[in-house]
Amino acid sequence: MHLSTDFLEEMELLNLFDLDSSLGGLKIHHQAAPARIASAQRLFEKQLITLADGGYLTPLGIEAAEHAQALVTILQARTK
Repeated sequence: MHLSTDFLEEMELLNLFDLDSSLGGLKIHHQAAPARIASAQRLFEKQLITLADGGYLTPLGIEAAEHAQALVTILQARTK
């Protein structure tokens, strides 16, 4: 299975959210990389974040971010 660039960008953005606090959102500024802006838009359309330019994780977004961050932790631990 090939992982698309769009998929990897979305995973990267999900990994930026701080899961230790529900008060921590993200703001994707208009001068951000076009790929980051597009990634936020796609996550918004998938109802994983509350705003097209970031915002907060939705309940489904929290679950997705938990899984994404757990996967990164597992894979990084295996490389050490």
